[in-house]
Amino acid sequence: MSVHINAAKGDISDIVLMPGDPLRAKFMAERFLSDTKLVSTTRNIYYFTGQYKNRRVTIGASGMGCPSIGIYSYELYTEYDVNCIIRIGTCGAYTAELKVFDLINAESAASESTYAKYAWGIEGTAIPHQGAAFDIIGKTAAAKNLNIRNCTVHSSDIFYRKDPNIPEIARLHQCPAVEMEAFALFANAQHTGKQAATILTVSDVIPTREFISSDQREKALLPMMELALDSTLSL
Repeated sequence: MSVHINAAKGDISDIVLMPGDPLRAKFMAERFLSDTKLVSTTRNIYYFTGQYKNRRVTIGASGMGCPSIGIYSYELYTEYDVNCIIRIGTCGAYTAELKVFDLINAESAASESTYAKYAWGIEGTAIPHQGAAFDIIGKTAAAKNLNIRNCTVHSSDIFYRKDPNIPEIARLHQCPAVEMEAFALFANAQHTGKQAATILTVSDVIPTREFISSDQREKALLPMMELALDSTLSL
């Protein structure tokens, strides 16, 4: 048991899939896992452990933003012997070259966040994925005939902003999409010597204002969920 996760030792797998939303974690566990056990409920951030095609997997939420995923992923890596975390979430596209429902495999994450610098002394504004999970996700996507784009994503600390222009950090690193968590996850994995990857589904295209409606989301995110789960079979 850690400060923010009340699972017992051994109740969490060595690999964790991490959506932001606790209810999305619940949906995934109920739909895809067998022999499922709810292992943590602190702050209503649910963690479930079960079997996926004979692979033991934990699915649990990260909350929103670098500080939140920073807490949960650090405790998973250091208190529960988790070796790999795959974040699965949504992102906004800065460019109309991306379409809603497109999949992204985050090669690195760029951010104006001070999280990595002040937590671990990691300098610079971009951190790469960590370990073999990124390549396994790419190979698994190819085997499933899924198109997936490898790129640097912008991990923003800001959801609402006055300036409508693409932030300088995103232009500097040529980020086609924005989310809020991958930077802190990659920083924690780098610091602890663990693996981390991020798969994203484009939920809205900022220039065109296209978006996935709320009633489309569950079905729209299924390819990403299945890709993450199938990738665990090779980890």
